[in-house]
Amino acid sequence: IRWNHPTRGSVSPAQFIPVAEDSGLILPIGNWVLRQACEQARAWLDAGLPVTTMAVNVSAMEFRDQKFLEGLLSILSDTGLDPSALELELTESVLMKHAESAASILHTLRDIGVQIAVDDFGTGYSSLSYLRKFEIDALKIDQSFVGHITTTADDASIVTAVIGMAQSLKLRVVAEGVETLEQLSFLRALECDEAQGYLIARPMPAKA
Repeated sequence: IRWNHPTRGSVSPAQFIPVAEDSGLILPIGNWVLRQACEQARAWLDAGLPVTTMAVNVSAMEFRDQKFLEGLLSILSDTGLDPSALELELTESVLMKHAESAASILHTLRDIGVQIAVDDFGTGYSSLSYLRKFEIDALKIDQSFVGHITTTADDASIVTAVIGMAQSLKLRVVAEGVETLEQLSFLRALECDEAQGYLIARPMPAKA
């Protein structure tokens, strides 16, 4: 879920999330977003649309909240959404700041079938040891690397290396911020599993 709209202007998550966290509003906001996402995925599935997963970003405060798992399970139960149709996106820093408790929560999530993706991969902690420690399904390559893969050799090398590493670890890899056909062709040649960005689609209402 991205908090912007192509015609009404947008507010970057980098702007509003810190405010929501400082005020304590991130918990009810996050719970509402998660419920809305699961309800929408269920509605699309009921309509016969081929929805594979609904991905939802989870902030650090939400993930650390003692009631996070309880709330998530309640939402899945209320909406009737198969847990395997839900993917939670967590940043590297969220996972590493409380590694032991994070590992336990991720284990529980994986047990019930929820998928886990590491968001903005490459912009957080430099150690890759957590890829062995945590049970995750996907890596999402940050758009700051993807945006220059056809013009900057270093970024092209980084993206190539990340895709190769993910494939060797049997992790799905998603490229964020794809905006040109040249970028998409580069990623296809490397057999990147998925791409997202304005080339694919801009934010839009659910009916669209």
